[in-house]
Amino acid sequence: MAAGLGQPDVEIQLERPRDSSHGDLATNLALQLARPLRRKPRDVAESIVAQLAPLPGLVDRMEIAGPGFINFWLAGTALAIVLARIVEEGERYGRSDTGKGRRVNVEFVSANPTGPLHVGHGRGAALGDAIASLLEATGHEVSREFYVNDAGLQIERLALSVWARVQQATGRDAEIPEGGYHGAYLEELARRLLAEEGAGFADLPADEGISRCRDVAVLTQREEQDQDLVDFGVRFEVVFPESRLYRTGALQDTLAELERRKLVYERDGALWLQTSAFGDTKDRVLRKGDGSYTYFLPDIAYHRDKLTRGFDLAIDVWGADHHGYVPRMHAALTALGAPDGFFHTVIVQLVKIMRQGSEVRFSKRSGEFVTLRDLYDETGVDAARYFFLMRRGDAQFVFDIDLATKQSEENPVYYVQYAHTRMVGIFRVAGVDPESVDPDGADLSLLAEPGEQELIKRLAEYPGVVANAAELLEPHRVVVYLEDLARSVNAWYHHHRVLGAEPPLERARLVLARASQIVLANGLNLLGVTAPERM
Repeated sequence: MAAGLGQPDVEIQLERPRDSSHGDLATNLALQLARPLRRKPRDVAESIVAQLAPLPGLVDRMEIAGPGFINFWLAGTALAIVLARIVEEGERYGRSDTGKGRRVNVEFVSANPTGPLHVGHGRGAALGDAIASLLEATGHEVSREFYVNDAGLQIERLALSVWARVQQATGRDAEIPEGGYHGAYLEELARRLLAEEGAGFADLPADEGISRCRDVAVLTQREEQDQDLVDFGVRFEVVFPESRLYRTGALQDTLAELERRKLVYERDGALWLQTSAFGDTKDRVLRKGDGSYTYFLPDIAYHRDKLTRGFDLAIDVWGADHHGYVPRMHAALTALGAPDGFFHTVIVQLVKIMRQGSEVRFSKRSGEFVTLRDLYDETGVDAARYFFLMRRGDAQFVFDIDLATKQSEENPVYYVQYAHTRMVGIFRVAGVDPESVDPDGADLSLLAEPGEQELIKRLAEYPGVVANAAELLEPHRVVVYLEDLARSVNAWYHHHRVLGAEPPLERARLVLARASQIVLANGLNLLGVTAPERM
């Protein structure tokens, strides 16, 4: 179309108008082409419509509106094609190969192994996992990765905190270090250590005891975090420990490369990286005056490793407290020669947990925060994942436990899941295997009621929703779509008889029920939420 007007590189975008009286689809192509063609938008629109017409079987009519928008009303046969495609493709409907095999690393959660996962980690887990699933659904080759900060000051504080708990468990006076960890989970770990090692463990020389506490605490907390995430439906292909960077000499190699590129200099006894030359607000210290490295150097080395592993895109899901860290990491990777667009961050804002109008501040076990397991043990995994994905990650979120546990249509995840069970229930009552439904044996032109036409149009939107959500890395767009779809499904279910209608109409409506069930299930599964057959 655009090529026929001398503009082959213009991307044609079709959108569904908010007002259905403006048609089923609309495009602003004429407005895009008007300037390069030096013509009035309405004149361009008339040329486009003339090139398109006629489109029998696909479009009933086209109209030019406003300054040059083109509105389309789809033919009933075009909508029937949508239903046939959905039933034929099944679980594949909505998936595409637009990613063309681009290799993407999605790093998320990456909690320090210093304690249980909290609800903020849970939101990051749901978001990162859903982003990875969206990218997989659009043809990307995705690797989910967990970065373990098993070195540095926080790990030392953890080891000292456990050692203090060991001493306390044997009746000795011992103080948790400043900035240490106070949760009851460390009391549990100290008792376990004494039970396994014997009471004499507390009498070891402090250096040896602390070292042993460090190893056991990191291992124990990682095992617990892994199990919490597995039970939350999250998996990782790669777990990357920070200590690997030290063992393999990656820090020294990274520093040497920065020096070769003449990007570092010494000042006040410290070694600085010229990040200000690449968009950062100021230069950053890599090595302090005492010879120790800042946390910035291991982070650079880690992302350099992602580059060397051949990823086309590295996506990091970070907590809101890391927002100010984004420009310096962008600057460092640019300095290392990373291509534009290689590094992308998704920020996750805080979560406030509410019950009966009051904020839930912490659990007895953590002593500091609400743990992820506490939350999903109460609400269920489906509700927790769905609620975490209801809003953009960078928007603050209030998690209403009372709503998440409510077994009614007020609960959005219940509402969407119930729409799915209703469709499955139609086949159960009919004694029909849903997978046996064949559109070829049905006269889909009989699906002419406005509610049916509206539902079919909504089902047709799903592939575009998935593609858009993947491009923008915004899973909440799928959530919004599913709730709109569920409203259309439930309205159709209440106002149109399926079983017991005239046989030709019943067959057609069974196809529509099957297509609705497929799309609801596909969308829920994409979010890591189950599509139950009974509720």
